[in-house]
Amino acid sequence: MITTVSRTLQTNNKLIYVGLLSTLVFFLFLDYIPGMQTWAAWVTPPVALFVGLLFALLCGQAHPKFNKKTSKYLLQYSVVGLGFGMNLHTALASGKEGMEFTIISVVGTLLIGWFIGRKLFKIDKNTSYLISSGTAICGGSAIAAVGPVLKAKDSEMSVALGTIFVLNAIALFIFPTIGHMLDMTQHQFGTWAAIAIHDTSSVVGAGAAYGEEALKIATTIKLTRALWIIPVAFATSFIFKNRGQKISIPWFIFFFVLAMVVNTYFLGSVPQFGIVINELARKTLTITMFFIGASLSLDVLKSVGIKPLIQGVLLWAVISVSTLIYIYYFAS
Repeated sequence: MITTVSRTLQTNNKLIYVGLLSTLVFFLFLDYIPGMQTWAAWVTPPVALFVGLLFALLCGQAHPKFNKKTSKYLLQYSVVGLGFGMNLHTALASGKEGMEFTIISVVGTLLIGWFIGRKLFKIDKNTSYLISSGTAICGGSAIAAVGPVLKAKDSEMSVALGTIFVLNAIALFIFPTIGHMLDMTQHQFGTWAAIAIHDTSSVVGAGAAYGEEALKIATTIKLTRALWIIPVAFATSFIFKNRGQKISIPWFIFFFVLAMVVNTYFLGSVPQFGIVINELARKTLTITMFFIGASLSLDVLKSVGIKPLIQGVLLWAVISVSTLIYIYYFAS
């Protein structure tokens, strides 16, 4: 019976996919209709991610290329749109304050990841380094940038991306819960999320789920952290003797900063413009969560393997717990 239902779902997965996506978009944009806002309140980033995950695990992947491409670019556009809701001076203050965490955690994560992956579990150097880089900087974006420099195989890239992706999905659910349990302030949670969660998408999603101020702080610190892709990629080329390889620069970060500049200095007379773009960016971010969730299939989970997953979990646990203790007990 269960097998029959599973086959039926997989046969009709494209129809179900379109139906779920259309439903989320419909309810999400009811927010623009007066009196209908309460009907849109349930569509949050964690809910959208969960719906996508549930679909992928029950029905398999539908439109995988569309999912991958759309989630990548929609996330970038969403992040830039969020910049129209931020003040440059406040963002710089938050970014400066989080800089010390960023430097220490990036270098520390790479070293600890190397020890866990290479010394404890004897994982191949490329996969181990990719997982460490993804955890240290910004998840899939870092892996995509460092992979070509390493001359990593597709299989190595897939394992690293799968590991990071699984942990990202978990983080989006458990981090806000832990934050509320510990009664963390918006500032504390935003800083912790930016340091301890891998991908920008999950950082922004967790920040949005926790609160307005947490979202701003988490986004700013995370994008400051993401700039480390460039020096780490250059360093990688020297460490692994692969000079001359193309390095992928996350240009959307610079457009995010430009959006903050425009919002701070040029939209003072028409603040509504920035507000509208910012609200739209939040909605597209929620839709992005569905695309990301729908990309995680049983095949992806099987491809990860136990050792890389253990490395990713242990490394993530060390970084998450250590930064949480410092931020919660010692940071001002």
